[in-house]
Amino acid sequence: MRQGRLMDRSRLLEGLTEAQREAVTHVEGPLLILAGPGSGKTRVVTHRIANLLCEGIPDRRILALTFTNKAAQEMKERVAALVPGSRVWVGTFHRFAAQMLRRYAQVVGLEPNYTIYDKDQSLRALRTVLGRTKLDLGQHTPDQVANAISWAKSRLIGPDAFEPRRGSELGDIVKTVYRLYQRQLLQSNAVDFDDLLFHLATILKTEPEIRKELDERYQFVMVDEYQDTNLVQYAIARALSIDHPNLAVTGDPDQSIYGWRGANLQNILDFERDYPKVKVVRLERNYRSTKRILRVADALIRHNVRRKQKELYTHNDEGAPVRLRTYVDQDAEARDIAQRIASAVRENRRRPADFAIFYRVNALSRAFETALQQQGIPYQVVNGVAFFQRKEVKDV
Repeated sequence: MRQGRLMDRSRLLEGLTEAQREAVTHVEGPLLILAGPGSGKTRVVTHRIANLLCEGIPDRRILALTFTNKAAQEMKERVAALVPGSRVWVGTFHRFAAQMLRRYAQVVGLEPNYTIYDKDQSLRALRTVLGRTKLDLGQHTPDQVANAISWAKSRLIGPDAFEPRRGSELGDIVKTVYRLYQRQLLQSNAVDFDDLLFHLATILKTEPEIRKELDERYQFVMVDEYQDTNLVQYAIARALSIDHPNLAVTGDPDQSIYGWRGANLQNILDFERDYPKVKVVRLERNYRSTKRILRVADALIRHNVRRKQKELYTHNDEGAPVRLRTYVDQDAEARDIAQRIASAVRENRRRPADFAIFYRVNALSRAFETALQQQGIPYQVVNGVAFFQRKEVKDV
């Protein structure tokens, strides 16, 4: 396979901090990169890939796994700029699993041309099963049943191993439906999104020859945002790094925000236990924030118990003071924020696109959308559906 045109090693390390160089030049053996926010993590990962190629490691031996298509695309573009013509496999966990499952589909009772169901198709299949069984869901909805099955799969619990908590009505329903739902998918030669990872993890666990083959193929595995991996993703990464334990993970326990969808913070906290000979590199220089923001963030996050110690610093300016405002309720909060944005826009000090509003749960978007509409401020709900466009709201 064509390796691509390698860039000069000295240029590859140009402008890197000592810690970044340490991570980039690490070759064999497990590696844990504790990357604080704004610490140049993506640059380190892509430069490390380029350095592995400089070391003579074939591009087909390198596997880089990310969580989003956007992150994967950015990583691909950066690697291509560093090593034009290289063909390192960079992509999401799900894309990698889908590709592997095409190759080994029959091991789990599928045909290679299986269909990947989206959320709506999966829910229709589940509704078909529920309609056939005529099971009384009581106060529960098909969505809740689907979420419970998804939860089980993310924890590597198959239908035969699923056991409900004592007294759990929903658990009892899932125990009955889960097996029938999986049978329905197999009969349709289909998988849902969770099955992609679940089936691959199962293959790696039950088929030692296949596991060994993939471990030999991908001798250098890198995982981004490791603090957000769930049990099934952890199992895949570990299974691919037994004979060649060159697993390099990047993450930060302080930035773990996906526990609600199955992310297991313990994966990164226990990495040094899983790999006693691991090299740990801390990326502590922040390129993004002001000194004041770093101090406030550090004072807050220090209260967390389950974390890895870091000492973030920056060469940026002191910056404006961080402000904390409190309100009597969410509507008052939304009105004040919208008024402040409108004032800055009317005075030509800012554009609407200069502002971002973060909220904890989707239900909180209503107050902000209403307030922004009243002020005539255009807005976009990112990676979600605007409150007034949601099906349940439009139905009302």
